[in-house]
Amino acid sequence: MSFFVQSTAASVPKTPNIRLVSTALAAVFVVLVTAQLYSFEDFPRVIESFWLPGGEAFAQLVAALLVTGEVSAIPFLLSMRLSPAMRVVSMVAGWLVIASWLTLAVWINVTVNAVSNAGLLGATVSLSPGWWMVFLFAALAVLAGWASWGMWPLHRPDKQ
Repeated sequence: MSFFVQSTAASVPKTPNIRLVSTALAAVFVVLVTAQLYSFEDFPRVIESFWLPGGEAFAQLVAALLVTGEVSAIPFLLSMRLSPAMRVVSMVAGWLVIASWLTLAVWINVTVNAVSNAGLLGATVSLSPGWWMVFLFAALAVLAGWASWGMWPLHRPDKQ
């Protein structure tokens, strides 16, 4: 047993398409997080405009967790050398970010408040909210599931 955590290579993808799917999803996360971080000082105000329960403090927490989760999801999707535990954390971070944005998209569309910026690209680029966000994140959830299936980070013993 080693005291220091050892990084390991990512598992070989099950199909050739998995590499393309995971790279595309990583590119989406990079675009989202870059735009959100470009004007991060205004991003919590965009989240606050969704009228989430909890007010300004909760909006700041949500904004920070979304950005942190998006950055944390990228190493798994790019098959970087990581410890097995960090690979699982990175994969789960991707799931949680997509689930969070999907929840926010449904919240924005179901509540009656007038939101002018969907927040996907932070305060940098204003996108009007709509049901397209729900469909976008549902599609990204399918891609995340496909990438997770194809690059599952936990060791599976061979069946005999």
